[in-house]
Order: sequence, then C-alpha cells, then structure tokens
Amino acid sequence: MQNHSTNPFLKWFFTGISFVLLTFFSTAQTITKTSTINKSPKLVVGIVIDQMRWDYLTRFAPIFKSTGGFKRMINDGFSCNNTQIGYTPSITACGHTCIYTGSVPAIHGITGNAWWDSQLKRSVYCSEDKTVEGIGVKGSSDGQMSPKNMLTTTICDELKLATNFKSKVIGIAIKDRGAILPAGHSANAAYWFDSKMGNFITSSYYMNQLPAWVVKFNDRKLPDSLLNLGWNKKLADETYLQYATADEKEYEATPFGKEQTKMPYVLKRGEKEGFGKLPSTPHGNTLTVEMAKSAIIAEEMGKDDVTDFLAISFSSPDYIGHSFGPNSWETVDGYVRLDEELGRLFDFLDASIGKGKYTAFLSADHAVANIPGFMRENKLPGGTMNEKNVITELNAGIKNNFGIENAVLSLYNYQVHLDKDKIDSVKANKTNITNWIIQYLRKNEAVANVFPTADILTTPMPQVVREKLANGFYFSRSGDIQIVLKPGYIDGGATGTTHGLWYPYDAHIPLLWYGFGINKGSLNKEVYMHDIASTLSTLLHIQMPSGNIGKPIIEALK
Repeated sequence: MQNHSTNPFLKWFFTGISFVLLTFFSTAQTITKTSTINKSPKLVVGIVIDQMRWDYLTRFAPIFKSTGGFKRMINDGFSCNNTQIGYTPSITACGHTCIYTGSVPAIHGITGNAWWDSQLKRSVYCSEDKTVEGIGVKGSSDGQMSPKNMLTTTICDELKLATNFKSKVIGIAIKDRGAILPAGHSANAAYWFDSKMGNFITSSYYMNQLPAWVVKFNDRKLPDSLLNLGWNKKLADETYLQYATADEKEYEATPFGKEQTKMPYVLKRGEKEGFGKLPSTPHGNTLTVEMAKSAIIAEEMGKDDVTDFLAISFSSPDYIGHSFGPNSWETVDGYVRLDEELGRLFDFLDASIGKGKYTAFLSADHAVANIPGFMRENKLPGGTMNEKNVITELNAGIKNNFGIENAVLSLYNYQVHLDKDKIDSVKANKTNITNWIIQYLRKNEAVANVFPTADILTTPMPQVVREKLANGFYFSRSGDIQIVLKPGYIDGGATGTTHGLWYPYDAHIPLLWYGFGINKGSLNKEVYMHDIASTLSTLLHIQMPSGNIGKPIIEALK
C-alpha cells in the first residue's frame, strides 16, 4: 500500500480537508464568542430636564465643563438639534408621558398636569389615585398617586413585557408626576419628594412599605444639610452678566421670601417650616442624583444580563425657571451646577455599570417663555393673560346675558370648560353662549385666536398649529373652546413666567443620546419628542409602546 505522505494527490487531499475542518471549527468558535456579546445595554438611564430650552446647550456652552454631563453627551454621543414637541399644551405631565409612550395626549390621555373631566364632572390631577395610600408619609392621602390615568404603555412597560418582567424599572423625581408617568404601569417603584417631611415617598400601588434602603436614605437628612448650605454664587459676577440680565429685577418672583431679591440666598428653615424651598434651588438636582445612585446600588440595577431602566426627572430647573426666567443669574447658576451633577452621575455609572455598557438619553418635557417684563424691558412683543380674572369676567358676562351662574368651570390648558349640565338644565342655547365667549375673548389683547375645539380641523390656521392642537385633544379631558395666545404672551401675573404653547420657545427641546449602541454625531433635521420611545425600542429590540406614533431616529443608532 502506498504511503499517503509520498502520494502527491493524497497529500493535497488531506491538507485540504484539514484546512476546511480548521476553518469550520475556527468559524464556529467565532460565532459562539460573538453570540455571547451583549446585544442590549445593562441599564437605560432616561434623563428628563423639567423645563429646558434647546438653546441652553449652545448659549451656556462656554461655561459648561468638559467633565460635565452636557459636553460629554454632545462630544461622545449624538445630538438631535431640532427636536420639537408635536402637540399642545407643552406642559410637564404631557411631556413626560409623551417621551416615554411615544404618543400624544389625544391617545395617552394626559392632557395637562390637571384637567376638567367631563365624565367624572370634576377636576382631575394627572397622577391622582384615590384607591391607593401614600407610603412613607404621615398623611397617607398625601401620597395617593399612580399611573392609572395614563391610557397607554410606556417603553418601560414594554421592556418589562419583553423580559417576562425580569427587568427592574424605577422612577425618581422631586415631582410625583415626573417619577410616576415615565416609569409606567408595571414599574417596580416610583419615588418622589414630600416637601412637608423632606423624605422620598411612594404609594401602595407599588409596595406596602418603603424598602430599607429608602428609609436609610431618608434618615441621612440630606435636605436639611443642603438647605443649610444656602444658595451661593458659583461664578463671578461678570460671568453672569455675559449670559443674563442684572441679578435683581422686579419682574422676578421671590420664592425664598420678599426680602430675598437676589443671590446669594439664605435657605435655613424655621422650626415648623417644611422643605418647600429646596425644589426651587439646584440642591434639588443634587438630592435627585444621590437618590438615583442609591437606587442603582441597593437594587443592583445593571448587574445581570437583563436590561434595567432608571427614569430620572430633574424637577428643580422648572421651579427655578418659573420664578426667575431664562435670562436670570439663577437659571445660569442652576444649569452650571446641573452640568456638574450630570458629570458626577456619569462618573458613577462608568464605575458601577461600566463605560459603554449603559445607554442614556437626555431631553426635556417642555421649554419656557421669557418673562413678559423682560420682553417689555427690551422692546420685544409679549404680555400676560390672567386666567382667574378671565374666568370671573366670563361668568359675570354669561350671567348678565344668559342668566346662568358659573357656567365656565375652568380654563385648564388654554381651553374653556363649560358646565354643560347646568346649561342644559335651564335649556339655554350652548351655541349662543359659545359664540358670546368667543367674541368676548377676541377682544383680549393676549388672544391670537379662539374657536370651538370641535372646529380644530376646519378653523383657518397653519397646518403645523392645527396638528399640534388636534394632537392635544382628548374628548372627555379637553374643553369646549380653544384659546391660542399671541407669541410672547403667557397665562400669568406680574412676576415669573410659564410655558404651554406651540411656539418654538416652548416647544424646541434638547435631545442627547450617549453610551451603548449610540453613534457619535449630530442631526439637524426635525424630529419629535414622541420619536424617543420608538428609538429606544429599536435599540432594545422590543415592541413599541401601545399608543406609539413616533419613528426611530436611526441616525443616532449604531
């Protein structure tokens, strides 16, 4: 028999077979190794800034630190520079719900922080739930909150469903609605701040008692320590003047007492005083970050192969912005300090979860208008409409003309809500009353347009405005007459400012992406707040929320 080693053909044959087998096993090994690589982040951190205009990112860029949160997300992540709110009113509860449901009030049902419910025939707070009790608070009724008024799932709910409820989901904020609505219906927990006792609390919707780690966190008495620090100036006076008007302005509010009209502020509380001052300072952001870090550690979030979700809302910028406006030293100082807090949060996430192993996004629930006093001071258009005064005037006029008392129930969310039962009971003509109200409001200096909500789709107006108004309408939670204020006008008084309209200063918000699965770069084309949830569902390979209308921002994803 011939020796294989001396037969050229056989030598070639066995060499080829060896090469094929070697290639096969090598490829199989590569495939096996590849299949063990994580296809999803260990943790998703959703960051919503309550009241942030997009232009803060560019306007304050020179005073943001390279180690802070904003520049880290912009330089190492992806920025969507033209992110818009696709509905009105641009209000806190609506914004948080839209981001996490990928939907709009016409579908998810959260039409404002509160609304007049024509079916229940009463005012309803967005996250109220009288069937549950507060946990960790002295008066159990104070914490009667849950997400039950939200009619769709959130991206957090869909993550729970996709992992057979193995994912941990926690919401944290100073405001209850900022914690509850994003975390969704199936969350493990939502925690918010009780300004009476200075503690984070929850409700029996989630649990029957606070976890030991939350009790331990509350026992640290951080709110007392933070208030004792006061609110001092972070920057030199000349730096503030590069980004804001003078420190002391009569059109700014005085949340810390009428005698405290400029920085620095003394925040020490009286013996029987609660912690109501804290949310109106940057210390509220510090407290929120510390609570978030404690939750990650205690709940071991991001420690296994199942993706967890932490929904954080920073409520303090909204309190600060309402009082002092976007052109104040307080807003500048607040955002410089928030930038540092976000930097420390990312440092913590890098150390505890691992750099590149978590995904974070940052956006806002709404932006904000300039204070009308500031606008007048600089010869810019703007003014106020006082809701309470308008209701009084309308009810007086309806009584004189139609003999009906208190026919207007509210002006929630820039809409007139009529007492239709009372109008029907006296057999009055609702159309005549509606027409009278419209003609009366058209005389108001602040009003640009007013019409029945039933005519949203037929009233002459730009298509973009019509769509936003229609997207904000839910029949049993919206009013009978729509009011559209002129640009620069707000519903308010002589001091402070607010938000809620379709205009760019209220509706152009930031959207930053960072970490696992995220490209580096930026995008200038128009995207929407309701695109965030579908982008996350694409990243996580899960179903979109039940009312989702958004589209994935594919440019942001690797």
